[in-house]
Amino acid sequence: MVAFTLGVLGWTLAEYLLHRFLAHHARGKNDFSREHLRHHGRRHYFTPTRRKIATAVPALAAVAALGALLAGAASGLAFTAGFGLMYVAYEVAHRRAHTHPPRGPYGRWLRRHHLHHHFGNPWSNHGVTTPLWDAVFRTLEHPGTIGVPPHLAMPWLVDEGGALRPEHAADYALGRRPIAAKPAVH
Repeated sequence: MVAFTLGVLGWTLAEYLLHRFLAHHARGKNDFSREHLRHHGRRHYFTPTRRKIATAVPALAAVAALGALLAGAASGLAFTAGFGLMYVAYEVAHRRAHTHPPRGPYGRWLRRHHLHHHFGNPWSNHGVTTPLWDAVFRTLEHPGTIGVPPHLAMPWLVDEGGALRPEHAADYALGRRPIAAKPAVH
């Protein structure tokens, strides 16, 4: 159980580091970063599932091999199971943040946290499933009202005429807010 839990926690750290450094700091210089920039710039764009699987399978195999080498077969596989399961949970949560209205306090938090990253400050809130690593690495921001450009507004956020749904007015507004500058690296 410890190895599985460490795998879950390990994914959340990998999620943060990949998002912050491989996606954003790379500024389009690798395929992952280019795909991520498409995701930020297009309303419904997600990297195709087949490409994610083609990347995840060898990555998980490497995690399993390294885990088995360092901690033994059972613990290495348990770590990999936690890591892989959390990766799938991240993919589902991330997609739903864009495609479905929030349900419950965690759903509301996740959307506000992540959509602030998209529309408020792309140099903050790199963790999607947890704010833990944003807090540790001091990239956590607590958003006020999040300005969403009308052409990027998610269907759950607006009605058929393109107006903001009243139930989301406390958290969102249609219209762009200034994008924060990239912070200095310390």
